[in-house]
Amino acid sequence: MKKILIGSIALAPFVAFAAPFNGLLSLIHQIGSVIKALIPIVAGLALLYFFWGLAKFILNANDEKKHEEGKNIMIWGIIALFVMVSVWGIVAFIQSNLGLPVTSTGGSSVTPGSSGGGAFDPNCGIAAGQDPC
Repeated sequence: MKKILIGSIALAPFVAFAAPFNGLLSLIHQIGSVIKALIPIVAGLALLYFFWGLAKFILNANDEKKHEEGKNIMIWGIIALFVMVSVWGIVAFIQSNLGLPVTSTGGSSVTPGSSGGGAFDPNCGIAAGQDPC
């Protein structure tokens, strides 16, 4: 274990200089892309945790202690999913109201009010002769 730790420390400069650093904005985009990749994984784990609690709840119906444990696991799984979806919705709401770029799943950014398909435009198609959105 000690050899692996020393080897990883020795290779740290090579990993650190593997990609050019283009400033703080680049770092923020890289961190954002890692978080964006982790969100579906964490949501999937919360869903699996819920189903694990459901299986414990159903399969251990005779044992009161395990039955209650399965119920608690299901509750915490639902709470985790609710919090993740709520935070996701709040962030999207704040982004759209502040005029920040909203990134779609395709990786392109769309500003609210544009006809890029990422935001709702309340004035779309109202004026005569206006292009449909």
